Amino acid sequence: MLTAANHAALAKGDARATTASRATPTPMTARSLALFVAAAIAEIGGAYLIWLAQREHKSPWLILLGGLALAGYGVIATFQPSNQFGRVLAAYGGVFVVGSLLWAVAFDGFHPERHDIVGAAICLVGTGVIIYAHG
Repeated sequence: MLTAANHAALAKGDARATTASRATPTPMTARSLALFVAAAIAEIGGAYLIWLAQREHKSPWLILLGGLALAGYGVIATFQPSNQFGRVLAAYGGVFVVGSLLWAVAFDGFHPERHDIVGAAICLVGTGVIIYAHG
């Protein structure tokens, strides 16, 4: 992402402006990453609450709370800088995979195996390519 200062430098013929801007994360990228994390918490948390109610016979109120969290996930996704729904949701898929494994470690005593970690890393690389590699 080019800042106003980078645009001014480019106008003066300083080609280093684009290189420098790509070397450091922009506030927009940090915001985008934070939104992916927030969306993961809302979606995975919401699904987990519904899972507890249905599969582990916990309070039926958890279904309502889970549904609200899932709706929150849908709203959070709309704050991504990209206006391309398919790209945002496809990229989120990798975040969801990693987030689900981390959730399972934190709340279910899950111990990922090597193939879980490799698969999650592949998903995150895909997420980065989908959402951040285009020009």
